[in-house]
Amino acid sequence: MAISGPGGGGGGVFADINITPLTDIFLVLLIIFMVTTSVTIESAAHVDLPNATNTSPENKGVIVTYTAQHELFVNSKDVPERELLPSLREALGKVDAKIVVFQGDRKVLLGDMVRILNIAKAAGAGQIAIAAKRVTGAQLANQASSGG
Repeated sequence: MAISGPGGGGGGVFADINITPLTDIFLVLLIIFMVTTSVTIESAAHVDLPNATNTSPENKGVIVTYTAQHELFVNSKDVPERELLPSLREALGKVDAKIVVFQGDRKVLLGDMVRILNIAKAAGAGQIAIAAKRVTGAQLANQASSGG
């Protein structure tokens, strides 16, 4: 690398690092990281809710999710079953409405649901709601006739 001094002719070579391609690579990597992170967060607990014709939106309270793989989530936080009672007590203490919304997969056994809802009552839940997907009466009749 040659550097020309003041008043020196003009034939010297001056080398400089161009960081534009490096910046482009970092921006592309950042975008890829952001997209993959959002995909992993959304697919944390997939639950196939049962269908119902008469549903109402319920955004208050604490949401308990039970997946087909027997994973428990309290407000999207993974919780082992032995820690469900203290986790529910803590979550119910942070909200005004003492409502527990149960989101259970269709494949969840009734006994598992009753056990979890009993724990919710012991944790101080005043009311319990069961989450369902809204469908029309015709869609529900079609599913019943097809065995789905």
